[in-house]
Amino acid sequence: MTASPNQPSALGPEAFVAAYAGVYEHSPWVAEAVVGGLSPADDEPSALAGRMAEVVEASGRERQLELLRLHPELVGKIKLGETLTAESRREQASARLDACSQEEFSRFQALNEAYNARFGFPFIIAVTGLSRADILDAFQARLGNSVEEEFRTALDQVHRIARIRIDALANG
Repeated sequence: MTASPNQPSALGPEAFVAAYAGVYEHSPWVAEAVVGGLSPADDEPSALAGRMAEVVEASGRERQLELLRLHPELVGKIKLGETLTAESRREQASARLDACSQEEFSRFQALNEAYNARFGFPFIIAVTGLSRADILDAFQARLGNSVEEEFRTALDQVHRIARIRIDALANG
């Protein structure tokens, strides 16, 4: 029997990085940082998610900011035909962000602009299980956060997205 992504500890280093490089958006360095110390305990999605989150948390503010900036704007890239990662495309489509009305699209664009101007990185939310209205409400509410509060919230959302992606790999 060959190892699969639902058995990360049984994967070789290259196979693990190939399977888990997309867990954190455009940041294979997170998978590369944990691959050397994998154990059978890491076959449990919550354990692996915790290990990967620890890497991000220990990486320092500049690297974290870089990670946040690698996330796509919501709706913008889908509607404008720009390329998203397969994971982001699937997640945004699950919230039907690819089916926005012109009014919703305009609202997302305005919120994206305001958010980026205020915080210096795109709005990040784990969209799985949310409706467009839920996302727009959260978007509007989070614009009122302090820079520090929103930085923490965005990182927490990145970790939620990573956990969703790890669960998807585990359930392959």
